[in-house]
Amino acid sequence: MPTTEEPTDPRDLLRGGLPDRYLTPEDLVTMFSLPSVETVYQWRRKRIGPTGFRVGRYLRFNPTAVRAWEAERTALDDAA
Repeated sequence: MPTTEEPTDPRDLLRGGLPDRYLTPEDLVTMFSLPSVETVYQWRRKRIGPTGFRVGRYLRFNPTAVRAWEAERTALDDAA
């Protein structure tokens, strides 16, 4: 009977569903040529930007969610 070996590193268990790196507000500033990080925080307060989450006091964004938000915004602009 063949045995399947379970990964010993917990990160290997998570790799399938999680990105290698979550984005920071500074990353969004660079990606979208925003004036400042405050713009990202304003989007969050107004609930108009990509969905983010807190890790302690740090704000992080899933790259997939940012891509989906960008695609949605692009589609809305194209339809207008």
